[in-house]
Amino acid sequence: MVLPRWARALVAVALLCSCGGCGSSASPDDADDPGSSVRHHPRTSTSSLSFDPPPLPAVPAGTPPLRVLTFNINFGVGEDPRNVAAVAEADADLVLLQETTLASEQAFRQVLADRYPHMLFRECCNAGGLGVMSKYPIAEEQYLEPTVGWFPAWRVVIDAPLGPVQVLDVHLRPPMSDGGSWVAGYFSTRDVRRDEMAAFWVAMDPSMPTIVAGDFNEDAEGKAIAYLAEQGLHSALPQVAPKAKTWRWPTRMGELRMMLDHVVYGAGLQLHAAEVMDRGTSDHQPVLVVLSAAEPVAAR
Repeated sequence: MVLPRWARALVAVALLCSCGGCGSSASPDDADDPGSSVRHHPRTSTSSLSFDPPPLPAVPAGTPPLRVLTFNINFGVGEDPRNVAAVAEADADLVLLQETTLASEQAFRQVLADRYPHMLFRECCNAGGLGVMSKYPIAEEQYLEPTVGWFPAWRVVIDAPLGPVQVLDVHLRPPMSDGGSWVAGYFSTRDVRRDEMAAFWVAMDPSMPTIVAGDFNEDAEGKAIAYLAEQGLHSALPQVAPKAKTWRWPTRMGELRMMLDHVVYGAGLQLHAAEVMDRGTSDHQPVLVVLSAAEPVAAR
């Protein structure tokens, strides 16, 4: 069987670790130790690379945009001032964080409390902490304990200028087996992430404009992304820059890079821009997406 490129990268990491190349506790993601702005053209498929369609539409005049940032800050270095500065520079309306800790919560609150008067943080299970920071009121919040995977999720509804939007902050199961193998985990956890997403999806209101964002621990062809596509949602970054990478990990063979972080949006929302920010000290990079309310389809 021929493995996809990112699976071969995981195999390489596993081999390096088994030989002592990255230490007994190091891993490609959620380790115990811890491109530039993208405004390319949208593509109808992540494999449609042979043509150059028109650029994404600008936000219409008088239409309030919603700037959404997702960032796995790495719980080993989350409180680093450069991570806080990356979020401040993005100046998103809504920030979804993964791998938060009490220390990183304090760092973000100290610097950004005035900018984000509505904050939720909860530390959990080493790398399972989550944070939500919003410029707009949080009308509802529901902390979702995991029933399938390792980490919780957080559903919130924000009262944005474009209207109420429900948002799910996720950190899905890393591709590691229960026994600690990244090679076996690649094969054994693909369905787990789909099942995780399906379990969290039960809490969502299908009638509301919806955003699911966070560290999916899978690329744009993963099964959790496929599940959301079945619900009518679309991952923003693959449409804009199919080759973009949001995660990097140094090895003796060079730096591994993959697209593991996504902002996925549903009906009622229009995509205008997506950006991977080369900022911070985490192994993940922040992903910033600009959305607005979609224009209603005219009756025929």
